[in-house]
This record gives sequence, C-alpha cells and structure tokens, in this order.
Amino acid sequence: MKPSALLSPDSVGSCPLEIPVNQVAHGIVSQALLTAPGLRATLFKFAEGQELSEHTSSARVLVQVIAGRCEFFVEGRSQLLQPGELLHLPPRVPHAVRAPEALTLLVIQATPPKN
Repeated sequence: MKPSALLSPDSVGSCPLEIPVNQVAHGIVSQALLTAPGLRATLFKFAEGQELSEHTSSARVLVQVIAGRCEFFVEGRSQLLQPGELLHLPPRVPHAVRAPEALTLLVIQATPPKN
C-alpha cells in the first residue's frame, strides 16, 4: 500500500525534502507530499543509473532538482539539470529522465479546474 501524502490540503504544514523518502539502492521510489484538487507534489528518488522512459502528462509540470544531477530529455533534446534548477513542462510534452548518479526530484503537477 502506498503511503499517504505528508501534507494535508486543508491545513498549513511543512515537511523536509531530504527525509520523506529513504535513499534507494536500486530503482525509483516516490512519496506524495501534497495531493489536492488540481495540484500534486511528489518527491522522487532515483538510484544511480536509473531511467524513466519517455512519457507525457496531461498536467503542467514543474521539476526541481533537490540533490544529484540528471539528464532530462524534452522532445528528444537533452539537458543537464543540477541542484537548484527548475524545469517547466507544458501539458503533453514528451519527456524522459536519466540519473547518472543518485537523484532527488521534486515534481509539482498542476491541472486546470474541471468545469
């Protein structure tokens, strides 16, 4: 069973970005930080050498590198991202990520309200 979000959408709260997800020896793990209507914040930790194959999202996405470096592929173009950098992806833009070293990403997904 996947753990619930660390923050409640109905109250003020904070959480550290360094400890919610244990470091991984292999694979990719995630922890939901906040889930609310139209908004989702998730912390991802990648083990060295892991890749996330090309995919799209119907949401607008912000990706912030917390620790480590990654190669981000957007519409077939490669871009190296380092700690402190922020990447914006409009909805439905094909993207992939490769982690040449241990990597922590904060991913924020925003979807427009449904009418």
